[in-house]
Amino acid sequence: MQLPVNDPSAASALRGAFCMPTHPLTMLCLASYEKGAEFMREAKRQGWRVYLVTSESIRDAAWPRESLDDIFLIPDENKKWRLNDVILGVSYLARTHCLDRIVALDDFDVERAAALREHLRVPGMGETTARYFRDKLAMRARAREYGVPVPPFTPVFNDEVVNAYLAEVPGPWLVKPRSEASTIGIKRTSSPDEVWEILNQLGDRRSYHLLEKFLPGDVYHVDSIVSEREVVFAAVSKYARPPIEVMHDGDVFATRTVEYGSEDEQQLLEFNRRVLKAMGLVRGASHTEFIKSHADGTFYFLETSARVGGANIVELVEAATGVNLWAEWARLECAEPPETYRPPQGRREYAGLIISLARQEWPDTSAYNDPEVVWRLNKAFHAGLIVKSPDYGRVSRLLDDYMARFRVDFFTRQPVPERPTA
Repeated sequence: MQLPVNDPSAASALRGAFCMPTHPLTMLCLASYEKGAEFMREAKRQGWRVYLVTSESIRDAAWPRESLDDIFLIPDENKKWRLNDVILGVSYLARTHCLDRIVALDDFDVERAAALREHLRVPGMGETTARYFRDKLAMRARAREYGVPVPPFTPVFNDEVVNAYLAEVPGPWLVKPRSEASTIGIKRTSSPDEVWEILNQLGDRRSYHLLEKFLPGDVYHVDSIVSEREVVFAAVSKYARPPIEVMHDGDVFATRTVEYGSEDEQQLLEFNRRVLKAMGLVRGASHTEFIKSHADGTFYFLETSARVGGANIVELVEAATGVNLWAEWARLECAEPPETYRPPQGRREYAGLIISLARQEWPDTSAYNDPEVVWRLNKAFHAGLIVKSPDYGRVSRLLDDYMARFRVDFFTRQPVPERPTA
């Protein structure tokens, strides 16, 4: 069914105190990219009615149709939605369906979901809080206010401020889009002239960027479940190479869980707790990244999100802990009242994930046959697998060995994926 997004008479609907109680309760999922299947399956297992709003261009993706009560399509161009279309279309749907939850399954849907909640008065994250999870300038300023170290940065609104920053902070620097995902659109510069060339080329889009010092270091990620403002589950992992290097230089992508009880894990769990408290996440899933500077060994906050991490990090965390972040997030959202939610008690094993673009359409990874291999990626022109073990050293040795072999057996810079998903 296609939403009548062009119906000018689509009136707003009110829920909460203004919506008649209905059973089962209804979950509306927004997904402009194909992801979140296990979230939708778990919501259906919890007894909810589940609707999906997605892009017309991916209507035939492998959605969990057995768990969906209906799919509604938004006209799109390269998965770009006009917010007004979304509001009018979902408001029309709300004439006949009481919406109890609206959930964004992709980073690019977070602001749309927030706007819908505000418009339809559906409980959950509003537009002000959503800004902290999408705007890199806002989240950096907020983290700094709460005592979390951040790389030296500046907005680029004012010429004098930019010049003062360039004179005070040694390069190299990064020009970053404020609201893109992962490493999309980031440009590294080494001179003030390069910075100004990029800013001038941006024209009217300049204010949608920020300027930040490039810090060489190791990048970590913390994947969390938050319930009633408390982090109730978190797994700390470390990328083999920073994602910006993997995307810009070309390489195999890999990440592994860190040692339990290590100083790195304890520091990052605390910084992650402070970041999510600062941003105001009440309930949901989050993927947060930090960099440990090679220069001083300090952890600096890079970015956070109000969604599950991409690049098969869900499978990594599940291999190590037994907790599926998509399913756990759905259980959390479906808990009525919220206080009835009980967080998971995860295992404490170790896992490593490796993914590569492949020269072969369907690469054969059967030669990677150690008993620790527990998952293999099934995706055209990609090779990937996960290893797990109770022994951290074993996982590290396998991952290092497999990365070297992947570079020889599979790695290619082409075809380039349509966008990174970490």
